Amino acid sequence: MAAQMSSGFGSFSHAVVRDLPASFAASALRSDAGQQVDAVRAQREHDHCVDVLRNRLGFEVIELPADESLPDCVFVEDAAVVCGDTALITRPGAESRRGETCAMKNALKELGLNIVEMTDESATLDGGDVLFTGQEFFVGLSERTNQRGAEILADTFKDYAVSTVPVKGSLHLKSFCSMAGPGLIAIGSSETAQKALKTMEQMSDHKYDKLTLPDDVAANCVYMNLPGKGHVLLHCTPEEFPESAKVFEKLKEHMLIPIPNVEKSKVNGALTCSVVLINKPAKI
Repeated sequence: MAAQMSSGFGSFSHAVVRDLPASFAASALRSDAGQQVDAVRAQREHDHCVDVLRNRLGFEVIELPADESLPDCVFVEDAAVVCGDTALITRPGAESRRGETCAMKNALKELGLNIVEMTDESATLDGGDVLFTGQEFFVGLSERTNQRGAEILADTFKDYAVSTVPVKGSLHLKSFCSMAGPGLIAIGSSETAQKALKTMEQMSDHKYDKLTLPDDVAANCVYMNLPGKGHVLLHCTPEEFPESAKVFEKLKEHMLIPIPNVEKSKVNGALTCSVVLINKPAKI
């Protein structure tokens, strides 16, 4: 049954993004306090990504307005986990980010999704810790996501197995991995990444192919399977990660689109962080 359910893996029609607040450069959370963000360049990179989604790939893009009181609000992935026609509105691990879920909930409700809210105050979950493979979910137990958060996700998406993966030394599970295609996990080379991969392999009933990247950050990419375009992958640029970009070039079946992400990466933002992809078939 799971294989059948995942046959549309990567099919998306809508993309939810959020504008970059002016407070982002100075106030977004970061593990390296010394990193200075160039606000102008950050805006340029963000605009480029949104333009690719809308004009090159043909997504219906829903752009939520920035909220200056929420410097991290551009990272919409952490506020919701969407699978099929259900959206789980999360409870982010960083208290300063909990206000981000409100705009996301309203946008997803407007799209007609079934909304489940994480209201348990003992639970935390960031979408960046959730890897959906098309067959099952892996949830990183990190500084931002706890066991209770993973349990609520499992209760919400009962059709899929949910396994937890301890994440040490990285912000999120998807700080070093993501899906690069159906059954294909992009994974970083660090000890942290390889240890997590081993855990995932031990817990899963499914076999996955692996695309191993020299750079952990580069292992975060955005896969989609789009009408008329086939396999599409947004990935790191050769300027940022030359060796990892060469690995992506081996994916001959994919349309490869490098997306610059220099400024967001200074505040732990990877490519998947800034977009929530949804599949809503056109109404007849």
